[in-house]
Amino acid sequence: MTAPNIKAFVFDAYGTLLDVHSAVRNMSDEIGPDAQNISEIWRTKQLEYSWLRSMMQAHSDFWQVTSDALTYAMKYHGIENRKLHDKLMNMYLNLTSYKDAVTTLKEIKNHKYSTIVLSNGSQGMLNKSIENAGLHPLLDKAISIDEVGVYKPSPKVYELGTDYVQCKPEEILFVSANAWDVAGANHFGYRVAWINRFKRPPEILPGKPEFIIESLSELEQLYQSKK
Repeated sequence: MTAPNIKAFVFDAYGTLLDVHSAVRNMSDEIGPDAQNISEIWRTKQLEYSWLRSMMQAHSDFWQVTSDALTYAMKYHGIENRKLHDKLMNMYLNLTSYKDAVTTLKEIKNHKYSTIVLSNGSQGMLNKSIENAGLHPLLDKAISIDEVGVYKPSPKVYELGTDYVQCKPEEILFVSANAWDVAGANHFGYRVAWINRFKRPPEILPGKPEFIIESLSELEQLYQSKK
């Protein structure tokens, strides 16, 4: 399988390049037996709050959304501990990248493609997370939804990618591990590769992945040197 006529690879950040569960995992001893469930609720509420705020037209940046989601996850388990909350938020700026993220981005850059992140993350937290994960030198640009004040999967967000690359949507290969993001990106017009790490069925939504892979390293199958 190949992706001809692609000008840029545009990546989601959280859950795609960066392991969103690594923050809690790295503090699991301090958190205790509920660590995994707290991490899962934290991520679920983070996404839900971003979508709900978009629908309510009550935007708040992703740092605040992430903090609110963590507060909910901790309260769900009866934990009232501001120090722990703040430590986990700091860990969110130090998320571990997936093990094949660096090598994959290097290979894509070697094939002369643009590499861009398009993320719900606020610009400040996105920049820090990418830098701390060692990905900054491998990316041409990190684009935040801060520019439009609404979260993915709004078409306004995906349009930021085409505006930056100055191309048609079908000239971008969008890469995400989030099935809802895959649907939104393809519905906008991007070609999409879904990293289905957990072997889940696709969402029943408009927009489908063109390519389904299980790791970032499998993107190598889609490389095509620019002429």
